[in-house]
Amino acid sequence: MTAARKTLGISRTVEPKADARAGFAATGARLERLKERAREQRRHPTDAQKALWAELSGSKLGGVKFTRQAVVGSSVVDFACPSRWIVVSLSGESANPEVDTLQDRKLKEVGIRVLRFSEAEVFADVEAVVRTINAEVNKPFDRRAVRTQLAPHMESAEG
Repeated sequence: MTAARKTLGISRTVEPKADARAGFAATGARLERLKERAREQRRHPTDAQKALWAELSGSKLGGVKFTRQAVVGSSVVDFACPSRWIVVSLSGESANPEVDTLQDRKLKEVGIRVLRFSEAEVFADVEAVVRTINAEVNKPFDRRAVRTQLAPHMESAEG
């Protein structure tokens, strides 16, 4: 008897779910696998991650703290700024755009601001990437307002 193989299903729906937080956070064995994957990625960062981390580490960006390879919900993101509800993700050449879009959408649905850059952008002009991140960090942001803005979309999805 062969075991069923699990695959990642990508939903094509654009509407936010009625409760975006439902199923967002990983638990149990899945959470442990995500934590181990994050640890492994911290041990073996890409060159682009190293270059960007050199600019973000040690609260160099206006005193705002970033962490690298953080588990956020059911994803591992390259950099996270929990105090500002921002994640920064880098897409390599072998990245799957559909998976990236799904991950970004799930994070946005719960009010997290997502910045995604290609590794090529980091190599070409890391200062421009840092300026973009800095602009988002300094942009006024109220998580409650995001939830309020999502509420009408959630109601229309239910009705």
